[in-house]
Amino acid sequence: MSLVSELVSLYRRMATVLSDDIYNALMKTRASEDRGSPAHLAISTIIENADLAKSGSKPICQDTGYPVFFVTLPSHTSIPRVREAITEATRIATAEIPLRPNAVDSITGKNSGDNTGALWPLIYFDGWDKDHTLVRAMLKGGGSENCGVIYKLPDARLGAGRDLEGVRKTVLDAVHGAQGRACPPYVLGVALGGSKDAAAQLSKMQLLRPLDDTNPSPKLADLERRLMEEANSLGIGPIGVGGKTCVMGVKIAAAHRHAASYFVDVAFCCWADRKGSLEYHGKV
Repeated sequence: MSLVSELVSLYRRMATVLSDDIYNALMKTRASEDRGSPAHLAISTIIENADLAKSGSKPICQDTGYPVFFVTLPSHTSIPRVREAITEATRIATAEIPLRPNAVDSITGKNSGDNTGALWPLIYFDGWDKDHTLVRAMLKGGGSENCGVIYKLPDARLGAGRDLEGVRKTVLDAVHGAQGRACPPYVLGVALGGSKDAAAQLSKMQLLRPLDDTNPSPKLADLERRLMEEANSLGIGPIGVGGKTCVMGVKIAAAHRHAASYFVDVAFCCWADRKGSLEYHGKV
């Protein structure tokens, strides 16, 4: 298969089938909620929706998202040709799956009609010494994107200093501020350090991590576990109707920072955490 064909297939999988880790987390969430409660009913409806989307090969949500790609290339591969292949696959996927056209010109307000445009899809490139191309991607919902927050520590309002305790306070503030918006139960991607733009990219990358992985940093692994417990103790629950689970996963990464700066970026993903990957061994 050509790269374009494989990318179209990736789009279809992401748009219509939840990955196993997300689906299993939703099942676990339902089991934790009291039967007959609004939370149990809400999460049951979410699971039924996911099952119907998979069986009918239809989009999981009417908002089919903002396509974001993280592509790792062999040294001999052309970035422009890969970008062209992703753009063409986006046009085809939009027409065939179909995906809702979401790309709007910020100046004219005109929708491009095919989910392509300036920085759309959003593509980050990296390289390695292997002989195949790795594509990791997500369809990022607009509601969850709107809930994303960047903090600059210290933060006097939160009493948050430039340390992991300060990071903890910002993440809990972000979850409390979101309440039921952005369709919980969420997955949270958190990045600390770096420049402002680097933190935003790094937090979004964390949303691609499997929910059951373990952070290689023991301190960050402990913070992920603590934030899961504390966020879920807020009582927000699925879709904000109250309950025991509003967060399915917290994934944190750290980057070196300038001595004058300490950014914390919190990226939200709704329960429809539409992510996927492919390895391409052909020529581009």
